[in-house]
Formats: sequence, C-alpha cells, structure tokens
Amino acid sequence: MLDILLDAIIDSLKTLPFLFGAYLLIEFLEHKASDGMARLLGRLGPLGPVGGAALGCVPQCGFSVAAANFYAGRLITPGTLLAVFIATSDEALPIMLSRPGSAGKLGLLLGVKLIAGAGVGILADIVYSGFLKQRMSEPFHELCEDCGCEEKGVLRSALGHTVKIFVFLFIVNIALNGAIELVGEENISRLLLSGSAWQPLLAGLIGFIPNCAASVILTELYLGGSLSFGAAVSGLCTGAGLGLLVLFRVNRNWKENLAVAGVLYVSAVLTGSICQVIFG
Repeated sequence: MLDILLDAIIDSLKTLPFLFGAYLLIEFLEHKASDGMARLLGRLGPLGPVGGAALGCVPQCGFSVAAANFYAGRLITPGTLLAVFIATSDEALPIMLSRPGSAGKLGLLLGVKLIAGAGVGILADIVYSGFLKQRMSEPFHELCEDCGCEEKGVLRSALGHTVKIFVFLFIVNIALNGAIELVGEENISRLLLSGSAWQPLLAGLIGFIPNCAASVILTELYLGGSLSFGAAVSGLCTGAGLGLLVLFRVNRNWKENLAVAGVLYVSAVLTGSICQVIFG
C-alpha cells in the first residue's frame, strides 16, 4: 500500500508544473490578452494541429494535460487537441533512448506519430468547422464559468485550478496503481502476446489507461519482440497520459469528450493497422 501511495504521489507530482503553467498562462491570457489571443489563434488556421503534433512528441505526459486544459478554455481546436494526444510519447522515448540500437525504431515511431497526429488533427478541424458547421465557443468561457476568476488575481486563480485538478489526479492515480498491482503487469502483457492481427485493437485499449505504466508495458513488449510495431503504434497513440482523464474533468461537454476519445481510438487503430501491414 505504501508503494502504491508513493507511486501515486510521484505520478501526480510529475504533472504539477505543467498544470500550474497551463493555468497560469490561461489566467494571464484571460485577464490580460484574451481578445488578442483569440484573433491570433484564428489566424493559425490549419497549422494548429501541426504544432500540436510537434509539441506532443516531447516526452512528457504533462503536455497532454496542458492541451486538455487549453481545449477546455477554447484556446485550441479539437484537431490540435487530438494531434497532441496522438503524438504524445510519454515514457516511450526515454525508454527507447536507454536501449542501444533502438534509435532507428525511435525515429520511425516518432515520425509515424507526428504524421498521424498532424493528419488526423487537420482532418478533424475540417470536419468540425466545415461539414458540421460548428465553431469554437468564446475562449475561457466554459473553463472559467462560475469559478469567480474575474474577482481573483492571476496567480490565485491559477493556484486554485491547479490544486483542484492535482487532488483529482492524485486520487485517480491511487486507484489506478492499486488496480495495476492487483491485476499485475504480466497479466496485462499476456493479453497482447498472441501476435495476431487483433493486436492493434487490444493495444489501443491498453493505451487508454491514464497512467505512464501503459506506455512502459507497450514499449517494453515492443522492444522485447512480443508486440508488433503496428500494435505498439496503436497503443502509444491512444496513450495520452493523463490528458484524456483531465479532459473529462475540466470540459463540461461530455459528448465532445466521448467524440475525442472515439476519434482517438479509431485513428490510432487505423494507423497501427497500416503500420502492421507495412512494417510488421
């Protein structure tokens, strides 16, 4: 139980600087530059998902947490959010860098995730703003509605948001680490050892576990030869760290959240299946 508690504290603390930084930026923009930022974001157009995918490749799950908060504040588009989630590398990059001879595999993985994230994100924005005839709501409106941010300073408001989400993540991490301890990493790994064409589907589901353990398991299985490259891509594309969990916490529109999760899974499985055919 002590190990579970310590792991939960460590996992939660990893996101703390990104949480505070995201909220500090959001509060600053809301109080000081919301109108100018909205105009600037409007000019970015289709480049948002490309930047989001590039940012997501940085090996820190905290960026996906920040992206979820930015989307809830309507600072980024659905496509940019998806691009960050798909491209997020989490623990895969440092694990692969620590293994001699894995540089080629790492480059291929990041390249696929970057292209998939940018492509899916651009397509999602086209569908969202074009075919569905929907527009982003006013920046910050949903994130800060009824929270009293206007009466507080930038620093105090950012700290308040950060503490609330940090406590939520800490509780969830305790539950997740406890479940992983009970089920066992070996049992989760055994589920993916069949070597069948269904691996991308299963790996994609495992990737939804909002914890770094999922990416660790998937990466280790891939490097050990038990998991195909396509399945690894599928699982690591859905493995957005705690970003998806935070999205459901801070964004009040659950239909949007479910749609993001659905598109994330389908695009990850399709990307993984294509890679499995091409690369094995």
